[in-house]
Amino acid sequence: MLFYEIKVHYQRQTGEDNPGAVKETYLVEGLTCADVENRLMEEIKPLIFGDCEVVSCKKAQFYDMLTSPEASNWYKARVELITVEDNGKETRKAVTILVQATTMEFAFKNLKEKMSNLDYEVISLQKSPILEVFRAVD
Repeated sequence: MLFYEIKVHYQRQTGEDNPGAVKETYLVEGLTCADVENRLMEEIKPLIFGDCEVVSCKKAQFYDMLTSPEASNWYKARVELITVEDNGKETRKAVTILVQATTMEFAFKNLKEKMSNLDYEVISLQKSPILEVFRAVD
């Protein structure tokens, strides 16, 4: 399965006030953009007040996804994996890892714990606009 990053604009009930326009990003696992767009619309249907527009749908490639059930924020870590060949030549491969955490400090700590058995260098760690991740339904 692939992951798709979908950006949507829609009217959402925000507390007791009138509906407000929101722009949100979701990550949905599926086979095609059409599949994941339909799935996302079903998931967020209770939140929508009025029209909903899918602004973009693009493949998102992640080397790994580190989840933390109690956390609500997502961070994108850009990491270089370092391997040394038998001939002593060093190879670096840049990958993106999605990390769920409550704060950036916890995201970095989680990343360090999960990657402790690998040689790597963190290039960047930034908060992602992803609001929620929907995995494929078994």
